[in-house]
This record gives sequence, C-alpha cells and structure tokens, in this order.
Amino acid sequence: MFKRGGNMTEATENPFASLHYSNVYLTILALFGFKLFIKISLNCLSYFYIIRGNRKEAARISAEFYDFGQGHRSWADRSPLHDAACQGRLLVLRNLILKGHNVNVLTLDHVSPLHEACAGNHVACVRALITAGANVNVTTIDGVTPLFNACSVGSVSCAEVLLENGAKPQGLVFQPSPIHEACRKGSGRCVDALVRAGADVEFDTPHMGTPLYTACVSQEMECARRLLRAGANVQKGKYMESPLHAAAGKDSTAIVKLLLDFGADVNARNMELQRPVDVAPPSSLTEGFLLVYEATPRLLSQMCRQVIRDRLGRDRFHLIKALPLPKRLRNYIQYM
Repeated sequence: MFKRGGNMTEATENPFASLHYSNVYLTILALFGFKLFIKISLNCLSYFYIIRGNRKEAARISAEFYDFGQGHRSWADRSPLHDAACQGRLLVLRNLILKGHNVNVLTLDHVSPLHEACAGNHVACVRALITAGANVNVTTIDGVTPLFNACSVGSVSCAEVLLENGAKPQGLVFQPSPIHEACRKGSGRCVDALVRAGADVEFDTPHMGTPLYTACVSQEMECARRLLRAGANVQKGKYMESPLHAAAGKDSTAIVKLLLDFGADVNARNMELQRPVDVAPPSSLTEGFLLVYEATPRLLSQMCRQVIRDRLGRDRFHLIKALPLPKRLRNYIQYM
C-alpha cells in the first residue's frame, strides 16, 4: 500500500510525466497527418498530369512514391498496345496482338488502346482492336468512351466503326456525352452518325443541357441545323434557358434566324425572366434583328410547315420524302 501510495506521490510530484506522454501522442498524430498530406498531394499531382495528357510524368510519380516491391512497375504504365494505337502503327499493333497482348489492358485512369486509337483518328487500328475483341463500351475513370474520343476529334469513320460493332450512342446522364461533344466541336457528320444509331437529339444533361443548346453556345450552326432537321425541340435548352437565349447571348445572328425558322419562341423567358432580346449584346446586330422580328408578322407558309412537322412527329420525319407531294414542297417541309 505504501509503495502504491509512493508511486502516486511520485506521479504527483512529477507533473511533466503526463505532459511527456501527451507530446509523444501529438508527435505520432502529426507524423501520420503529414504522411497523409503527402500522399494526397502526390495523388492530386498525378491526376493533374493525367488531365493535362502527360501520363508519363504521372507514371513516374506513381513508380517513385508508390512502388510496393513490384520492381519499379508503375500502376499507371502504358502498354505497348497503347503506344502503337496512339501512333497509328498498324503493323506493330497487329504483331503485338498476335503475340498475345491483351487488347483490353487499361492504364491508371482506365484508358484502353481503343481510346487511344479513336483519339488519334486511326480507323485501321480501331478495326484491328475490335476484331481482336476490344470492348467498344469501355469507360475511363471519368466515364469517357472510345466513341466520345472519336467525336471529340471529329472522326466520323471511327465513330461509324464503333457504332457498327455495338458501341452505345448515348451514355448515362452524368457521363460525357458523345453527341454533346460532337456539337461542341462542330462535327456535323458525327452528329448524323449518332442520330442514325439512335442517339436522342434531346438528351438533356445537367451541366450542358441539350445537344442543340450546346451547339448554340459553341456557335456551331451546321450541327444546330442537323439537330433541328432530325426533330430536336427548338425550345429545349438548359433549365429555363432556351437555345435562342444562348444564340442571342453569343450574338450569333445566323443561328438566331435558324432557330426562329424552326419556330423558336421569341418571348421565352429564362430564370431571370429575360427574353432572348434582353440577353443579346446592346446595340448588336442580333438585338436589332430580334426587335424587327418581334414587330413583323410571321409568314403563313412558315407556320403551316411547323404545324405539318408537329403533326408528323419526330419519329416519322423520315417518311416525308415518301409523301405524294411535289419535290419542292417536300424539301420545304424538310428545311432542305
């Protein structure tokens, strides 16, 4: 009892003992936090290089700091197939496939050789990879598909090959959309290929709105024309912002005229209760055109054309050419 009391007395007389243990715990916690901070920083740095397209630097960082006894083999390494597909080296690619290389090998960010071939517009490599069993619907960690890459570079040949071999023309709402990318980059032929394959011309995503809205924001008139001819809703944009708002805000008078020909509502209001004329740059050509348009009665022929198209419905637009009408009238209904 005396000894126990003695220890208590000793602890009481040594107030630095508990403080010493507290400092040890704080030091351990600080070291752990610092180590965690370093790992997070390196991960962010690797991801930054991946986004910038410098995967080799990302691989170097990963190999140097995250090599857990695997002989300097980085988990972000690109395979020889990736390099051959990226450079369009068809003979090298075929030899690698014959040697048994996996055509579905992925990098750190889940980029496949097929992604690389499509991004480089190497249609022969795309065919070779698909013939060897490449997954046409593989997605990166960001949800990017090979079809998206093909549309991003305007490669209608690669897009058609992918679609012919089972590529989905449209992904999920929160995935990068091929048809939006085609509109953003002004690839009208890719838009046509996607529409023929069944892509929804009114596919609405939270961050980009409809393809038509994207085409208007990007001032890509030909893409907007193709979408409208395919039956895209001229009023549907992004939330309450119509495609006409987007075109007016960009001072794109030609696209404004196109949208109005297809029946865009000049009095539509956005979330700020502004009409298209209100968002047009002051004293601009577009503002003047909209003011004149508002004061001018619409043509009866234009109104009749829109009524006919509405009655037919988007799913039956392809039947217009079979109607027993003069060619000139059929072309007028089709905006040809």
